[in-house]
Amino acid sequence: MESPNGADLCFPQLLNASCRKPTIPRSEAVFLNILLSSVSLLTVALNLLVIISVSYFRQLHTPTNILLLSLAVSDFLVGLVLFPGELLRKTACWYLGDFMCVFYGCVSYIITSASIGDMVLISVDRYVAICDPLHYPTKVTLPKVKGCVVLCWLLSVLYSSLFLKDDLTQPGRHNFCYGECLVIVTSMAGLADLVLNFIAPVTVIIVLHMRVFVVAVSQARAMRSRITAVNHQQSVTLTSSKSELKAARTLGVLVVVFLMCFCPYYCVLLAGENVLSGSSYALYLFLFNSCLNPVIYALFYPWFRNSVKLIITLQILQPGLCEVNIL
Repeated sequence: MESPNGADLCFPQLLNASCRKPTIPRSEAVFLNILLSSVSLLTVALNLLVIISVSYFRQLHTPTNILLLSLAVSDFLVGLVLFPGELLRKTACWYLGDFMCVFYGCVSYIITSASIGDMVLISVDRYVAICDPLHYPTKVTLPKVKGCVVLCWLLSVLYSSLFLKDDLTQPGRHNFCYGECLVIVTSMAGLADLVLNFIAPVTVIIVLHMRVFVVAVSQARAMRSRITAVNHQQSVTLTSSKSELKAARTLGVLVVVFLMCFCPYYCVLLAGENVLSGSSYALYLFLFNSCLNPVIYALFYPWFRNSVKLIITLQILQPGLCEVNIL
């Protein structure tokens, strides 16, 4: 029963212009608050460890790790911005205004596009490292990778701005009442987003990793068939090849997990449902991937485990520790 003073409205003073408060059951609201808040904090903390590790220790300043740093930045923003934003939109009224609603939608598209771009760059990096190892040091250099990362983020910002330009110029044009936050795109814009942000990058990622897998298997067989009596130069080359293959497997797991969390997000869009309306848990699955990535690093990368120990114990405050052997 509606109270006479409009207690069930987001903005009681606006009466008929105000949205009603979400009718989500209390038990579900408590569960979502606890779950999303916990995952948000964990995502921020874990990715902050990755950012500090790669940024601080000079031995980790490699092209591949710069790509992982960019991915960690996008994952950090997911935990810092997107999880709290989705929690607010799902369990409470939107009290931040129309402009902040559009800004939130724009930031979500920027982070999504940047994450996808990072995955494409990681796939290209592994493709060159495995399929053309002799030219990898000259083709994939630190300045080139840094330039690609900056370009990836700039293109993500430009893409999101063009994608939501009507909403940026007319904030709140899709909201039916005050206290609501909806970001709705046209069918043509949705189709363009589907091709540019899903079909094209996923195709590139899958094709490159299939090629990497085939070459990696052949290289592994070749290494097993080599005789053990090799000279020093050959043993160094062999060790390098093993390192590249291990990195390929680790980043392959990273990409597979990303696709498993990412594909349902766009499958919902293919079905004609607006994910940003908050009515689908496919978005939560996609966001949860940002928490899984650092866990993958911890499972497969000894340097990440070693750096975390130094960070947690505050040993990084010691002068000159950035030069330590972390591998």
